[in-house]
Amino acid sequence: MAELNVSIVSAERAIWRGQAKSVVAKTPDGEIGILPGHSPVLALLLDAPLRIETTEGTKVLAAVHGGFFSVDSDTVNVIAETAELAEEIDVVRAKAALDRARSASAEDDPAVAAAKRAETRLAVAVGSR
Repeated sequence: MAELNVSIVSAERAIWRGQAKSVVAKTPDGEIGILPGHSPVLALLLDAPLRIETTEGTKVLAAVHGGFFSVDSDTVNVIAETAELAEEIDVVRAKAALDRARSASAEDDPAVAAAKRAETRLAVAVGSR
């Protein structure tokens, strides 16, 4: 059975590495699903959950905030500005960050970006439990 070799890294650290059946990421053009044998791709990543199904059938969820990913010869490299696995996310802190960002001025671009990051983190953290 063919498999993908997947690596998620950020500027701070290596996040996850392993073999997978599939990877789903969100790009400016929409969601893209990657299976073994996929043609080469280089794409930007949006602030969104990244979903991986491992070869053992377990699900790996990561909150990815910006960056890009590449696919070539069944190797998927995710290079994120920041990223964290679902089990690393403190839901209470993420909810507090979302509340702070939402209470900021609607015209404050950093607040809008912070709210989007917090929403992504919560979607990943809650979706994995």
